[in-house]
Amino acid sequence: MPFPARLKTPLQVDPVLLSMGLTLLIGGLVILASASISVSDNAVGDPFYYVQRQAIAALIGGASAFLCLFIPMSVWRNLGPLMLLIGLALLLVVLIPGVGYTVNGSTRWLRVGVMNIQVSEPARLCLLLYIAGYLVRQNRSLREQFVGFLRPMLILSVACGLLLAEPDFGAAIVLLATALAMLFVAGARIRDFLLFFSTTIIAMAALAITSPYRLERLTAFLDPWSDPFDSGFQLTQSLIAIGRGEWFGVGLGASVQKLFYLPEAHTDFVFAVFAEEFGLLGSLLLIGLFLGLLWRIFKLAMRAANAERFFEAYLTVGLGTWLGLQAFINVGVNMGLLPTKGLTLPLISYGRSSLIIAMISIGLLLRVHHELATDASPVNRKRKSSGTKR
Repeated sequence: MPFPARLKTPLQVDPVLLSMGLTLLIGGLVILASASISVSDNAVGDPFYYVQRQAIAALIGGASAFLCLFIPMSVWRNLGPLMLLIGLALLLVVLIPGVGYTVNGSTRWLRVGVMNIQVSEPARLCLLLYIAGYLVRQNRSLREQFVGFLRPMLILSVACGLLLAEPDFGAAIVLLATALAMLFVAGARIRDFLLFFSTTIIAMAALAITSPYRLERLTAFLDPWSDPFDSGFQLTQSLIAIGRGEWFGVGLGASVQKLFYLPEAHTDFVFAVFAEEFGLLGSLLLIGLFLGLLWRIFKLAMRAANAERFFEAYLTVGLGTWLGLQAFINVGVNMGLLPTKGLTLPLISYGRSSLIIAMISIGLLLRVHHELATDASPVNRKRKSSGTKR
């Protein structure tokens, strides 16, 4: 169907997916306002500095997501190779001296006007779009030959190598795990996974051992109280915040740990502030919202697969895995279950690049739902009936 004709089709939006996304977004702005008020006032003299910037990013992300609702998924499928080039170019450009912007020893950002873009966020989305298309084009090779598994792994190895050069260990892990989940549902052979996993584990272990700061991060979370004023400082303050919340929390805005005790209270450790202010019951509700969002996303992926729209199915699995895995890692870090990774809580933490890309992802998911709701007939069968070769 031509692109203009698609625009004339009334939008069919998944109300449950949209409602949960908006709830997390609006709730995230409220949580961020509370978590950042002290650090904002101390840094720039404006208690709402960070939440205002986050709100502007939300408007940009909302406009971008709305635009995605009118772009057919076939367009994204055809743009896969271009998305690959854009994703790798972003990861490469940021490493050029004088181009990338460095914060706390990591060169992860590009300055675009008044905004810093963390390149790992758009690059990840670009790579997932490419991988989803590859899995459709080379599905038989993926299922039957090692080379079909090796090709995307080589691309991911290059991307992860560029991420580690920034360095951004957490983003590399999330990208790799998400891509592997997509390959698994596409039918990659188990023995190929085992070979790759064994190689990757050895490489990651060697990388962690040979890098003192990474090794310190990996070991500090095991016993943060052994050094509560240095390597274990972040985690101990996070655990204190979570413990103070008890069952019902101390109330919105009443957190003590956010008052310069808890580092990165508005970014990496915003969940600890939320747990302190809303307690165990509030934390369970927030986690439940994320689980509900993931359930809806993976249900959408199953619908797409049943309709033989495999590009949409693989991409939906990738987006759901990414959002779920990043939320799991962030909460796990805050609770001391995982080593510090520097990953935001999607739609909640301060991070304009992360927020915009997360909202674009939800826009893509809503577009998949729209196409399935308006025409759920299998794409492959339609092509065969029209005499079009795959």
